[in-house]
Amino acid sequence: MTRGDNIVDLRRHRGRALSMPTARGMLPLPHQQKSNRGFTVYEHLKQAWQELTGPGQPFEVTTETVGSVPIRTFRHAPPSLREIWLSTAGHADKDYLVFSGERCTYSEAHTFTASIARWLHDAGVGPGDRVAIAMRNYPEWMLAYWAVTSMGAVVVGMNAWWVAQEMAFALEDSVPRVLICDRERLQRFSEIRERFSTMKVVAVRLQDEAPAWATDWVEVINARPDLPAVAIAPEDDACIFYTSGTTGRPKGARLTHRGCVANVMNVAFINTVQPMAVALAKGTTPPAPGSSPAPNSLLATPLFHVTANNCVAHATTLAGGKLVHMYKWDAADALRLIEEETITTFNGVPMMAREILMHPDFARRDTSSLLVLGGGGAALQPDLVEKIQARSVAARPNTGYGMTETSGIIAAVSAEFFVDKPSSVGPAVPTLEAKCVGPSGEDLGVNAIGELWVRGAPVIKGYLNRADATAESITDGWLHTGDIARIDEDEFIFLVDRAKDMVLRGGENVYCAEVENALFAHDAVAECVVFSVADERLGEEVGAAVYLQPGVELNATQLRAHCAGQLSPYKVPRYIWFLPEPLPRNASGKFLKRELRESLQVADAD
Repeated sequence: MTRGDNIVDLRRHRGRALSMPTARGMLPLPHQQKSNRGFTVYEHLKQAWQELTGPGQPFEVTTETVGSVPIRTFRHAPPSLREIWLSTAGHADKDYLVFSGERCTYSEAHTFTASIARWLHDAGVGPGDRVAIAMRNYPEWMLAYWAVTSMGAVVVGMNAWWVAQEMAFALEDSVPRVLICDRERLQRFSEIRERFSTMKVVAVRLQDEAPAWATDWVEVINARPDLPAVAIAPEDDACIFYTSGTTGRPKGARLTHRGCVANVMNVAFINTVQPMAVALAKGTTPPAPGSSPAPNSLLATPLFHVTANNCVAHATTLAGGKLVHMYKWDAADALRLIEEETITTFNGVPMMAREILMHPDFARRDTSSLLVLGGGGAALQPDLVEKIQARSVAARPNTGYGMTETSGIIAAVSAEFFVDKPSSVGPAVPTLEAKCVGPSGEDLGVNAIGELWVRGAPVIKGYLNRADATAESITDGWLHTGDIARIDEDEFIFLVDRAKDMVLRGGENVYCAEVENALFAHDAVAECVVFSVADERLGEEVGAAVYLQPGVELNATQLRAHCAGQLSPYKVPRYIWFLPEPLPRNASGKFLKRELRESLQVADAD
């Protein structure tokens, strides 16, 4: 088989995988369900896993040594994102990018990306050089991204929420040759432009003429469509995504082509193996490869993070699906787009899925096309899993757990498995080893609680210009996730909490995620976060910031009584703040827990 043939085969296989089956018939609890041969559904999962990753299969897993580190990788993976993008040319006239009434087909996108790459090449950008992208979720993001990565250059994802000085930090840290930005980011850059006099600037979606020191996007896409021929190695940098900065100064994570390709194949694998296991348990035949339609995905989280870019956009692109861009999050608008664009896949942060389900428009909008409803970035609360299953027409709950530092997902779970184990994030993907370790890095074994470490192809090369941070975070290829977890006998990962978010109350460990799950189980609670509050007697107490559903009344006594029915007394929040507005979030939609903890006063708590 030639390399090109291999890529096509993988694309077809993934096209089926990325759309979940529509059947809603639920098995009994999978751990209780027995097949005719007496196997549990989890044993069927192991069987399907072994079949799909075995010799000669599209997802065959092998071990390679990179540097001195043995890593799991896919034997038949394309060497770079360039091959991934080129393999999509056959989708031709199918809609690819949709935004506010604008539509761009795959054929048009390939022409545009070739023109962008040629313009960048003529501007002096070559393999290994960096190009920064700073904009909202416009179609131009994806066009620029594929152009840059396909010519061997490196994308620097700039957080669109950054103020001018934060932009300056990332630009000084990454030293890109070109900055591509929209009108708002151009205005912010103008405040610091004198610090980057040699950097070329391209302006997207201007309302007026471009300033003399910037090039209008129209000129770029009108360049000759001629994608430069380059050789890209798997370990070459593909992009640099900065960490959110909620725990310190942002660090530039160096994602490789190998890691990004492995991630998109992992997404396809997870969405293949779990339905296959359920089909085996039911005695039915899984859908034939290519029989399911390509996904229509709603992009609600920002493309400068791996959730939207690597997990949603990459996977949808490879399958020949449609990417519908949202400028900003709005549940009513999301429901409108789901109906109008027949969206099949929605993966945002959990709160977005919750707001979709709870929105007054949910009952009147046609959401029957939606097959996958879930998210990542934070764990889906068990009550939300149940609500998705109960209230949606065809959608099944799913979640993917991952990090910037793993190029995307670490684990994922959906449908029956998620309903059965709603507190789990699923098993680790094929190209990652996972273990829970103690203070000295020792493997603690099954069901023991410790810090989760992972190793494999998706793990980043390290942090840009931060050898110290790289050494602190990666040991012999093992990434320290900073998450407290356990791995059960079925190899499913259960996140307990972030290590630094744990409340140490009088010698007892209180894991914030568990308390948050209890709070969310109350129908009146729309949003909440749990954190530690300093206490002279016990060291730390449990605090909770809560935003209620509009028009609903609930006091602290009632909420504590609700929690007392689900949690040990020492876990029930002592301090509760009822906030008049939704909780603050960062650009990726995560709650700003640290900022809340620092701003709220004990005297104001109930």
